[in-house]
Amino acid sequence: MMVHQDLLDEGKIEELVSSLRSIETSPAELAAIRTEAEYFEKNAERIRYPEFRRQHLFVGTGVIEAGCKTVIGSRCKQSGMFWTMRGANAILALRCCQFNARFEDYWEARRA
Repeated sequence: MMVHQDLLDEGKIEELVSSLRSIETSPAELAAIRTEAEYFEKNAERIRYPEFRRQHLFVGTGVIEAGCKTVIGSRCKQSGMFWTMRGANAILALRCCQFNARFEDYWEARRA
């Protein structure tokens, strides 16, 4: 039998859900497994990993996490820095513009 991760990676969501629902264990664990099975059923359209990989799209969180670390962490989490919510949001908006090569567009729109 395939491991659940393999079923997910191969886009076999129906088989994954069926396999999860066939697990026999304690009532507490069954509740958690049922919750996971329902998640996969409800989100099957968003977890079509083989299709996304064929389109050269990322399916993991690593790229997003690295981007957050670069954009947010390197600017807002330096030693001794304190931010208000408004100030942090403002500087992060500018950082996102900079990293998306939209910095000049941002200022051009405000010049008019």
